[in-house]
Formats: sequence, structure tokens, C-alpha cells
Amino acid sequence: MKTTRRTFIQKSGLAFGAAALASNIPFSLSAKDTFSIDSFGFQVWTIREKLIADFPGTLKMMAGLGYKEVEMCSPLGYSNAGFAPLHKISGTDMRKMVEDAGLVCRSSHYTMGELRDNLDNRIEWSKQMGITQIICSSFWLPATASVDDYRKAAQELNVIGQKTKAAGIQAGFHNHNMEFEKRGDVLIYDALMEELDPDLVKMQFQVAVIEIGYKAADYFRKYPGRFISAHLADYSPASKTSVPIGQGIVDWKDLFEASKIGGVKNYFVEMDPVTFKPSAEYLLNL
Repeated sequence: MKTTRRTFIQKSGLAFGAAALASNIPFSLSAKDTFSIDSFGFQVWTIREKLIADFPGTLKMMAGLGYKEVEMCSPLGYSNAGFAPLHKISGTDMRKMVEDAGLVCRSSHYTMGELRDNLDNRIEWSKQMGITQIICSSFWLPATASVDDYRKAAQELNVIGQKTKAAGIQAGFHNHNMEFEKRGDVLIYDALMEELDPDLVKMQFQVAVIEIGYKAADYFRKYPGRFISAHLADYSPASKTSVPIGQGIVDWKDLFEASKIGGVKNYFVEMDPVTFKPSAEYLLNL
């Protein structure tokens, strides 16, 4: 049975309650209203087996496809998902491997549990890596969690954000589909945006929520300046599956234009490994 991000963190005992600068992505708009992205990256979660088996080789493979950045999963917090071997590598040595592959790592995912219990250690590792964005991967509250439960978790993340800010690192929060559920008339995501301090915790938007009817561009415009990065994914309603970027229903022109309003600095593709090559080709040819 494959380990998903949800099952990993729930079983790991780390789930909350249940158990140089960040790269800027410049845009060029011509009179013909075209646009381009000069740099984009990938999240390692979906290719973790390859990464753990051959860290340098996998990074070089992804760089060869045109990716310029890599977003890690913290080897400490994700040790139960297979990342334990990478925890034996110092952040300094890992950074060299990343840079030798022609990539940079400015962002990583961390579990809420490790941020709560090992924040100083993770800040130190992040500095060794050159990471300037510490992204909480999720609160992973129970399915029955109330809006108040989410607000309390957000308050705790604000405190964590104060500590990372003092260390020169921006904290962030990554959504999944569950934050786009409602409790009565209240959308959980909107409640989080009310509770999270805009200065201390920026948002990483998961574009894949298009599959349940929510558009990233709408939220970039609704909450200007509140975002730091985005996970890119596309979706086909016909096949009801994720598809390579540019082959689904996401309006990428609108998304990238709106992302400037949202404040997005980094873009990371996160989908099935077979989509990485065609997705990179699409992004490179914008």
C-alpha cells in the first residue's frame, strides 16, 4: 500500500492534535499579452523513492528536464516516510549536492510535529541548506475538526512563525483539499486566512484543488500579498485525473498573472512522476 502524505503523517505520531533570498520568478508581458516563467522547481514527495535511492542522480535528472529549484521534505519529520537515510547527510553536504546538480533549494516541507518539538534543530538545518521558507505541510487535524480547532492550530503556527522570522526565515502553510471544506457556512481556508498573521505565515497554494472547484487565481486576487509559493498541477474532468501542466482545465495565463498580486515567489510542480517531463516542456515554452 502506497504511503500518502496523509497516511504518513497520521501514522508517524507527528500529526497535530491527532497524535541568497527566495527566488523571484519574473514575468515578461508583451504587447501580444504573452508571458514567460524564467525559473520553476519541483517538490520531491512524488519521486521520493528515486531520490532516496540516488539523491545526486535524481536531482541531476530533474535539472536535465529544465527544473531550476527543488523543494525538499525535511528528512527528520519525514523519516517514517523513507527519508531517514537523508537525515544522515548534513544540511551543508546536502546543499552542495543540490548545487552540484545545478539546482537551488529555498523551500522545504516540515511536519507540524517537528516544528513544535524540534524547531531550533530545523532552523539550523534550514540555514545549512540555504532554505529561506519553512512550509508547514499541514495540520492534519481529524476529519471532524471544527473551525475553532483550525484556528487554534493557526495560532500555534503564528508563534512558530515569530521564531523563524527572528532567524531570517519565512514560515508558510500548505493546503490540501480538507481546508476547502465548510463547517456550516464557513470555509476552513478563509478562517485560516483570518487567523494566520500575514507577516509571520505566508501561504503555499495547492493548485490541485481545481479538482474540487477552487481556482488559485481567485485566491491570489482575494488575498493580495499573502502567498509565497504554489504547487502546480493540472486536472482533466473527463478522465478525473491529474494531467501534465497545460493539458487540463487550469487557465495558466490567468494563474500566473494573478500570482503577481498574490505575491508568489516560487513555483513547484508536484504530480505523478510521468508528468514532470511534459510539464517542464510546457513551462519552458510559455
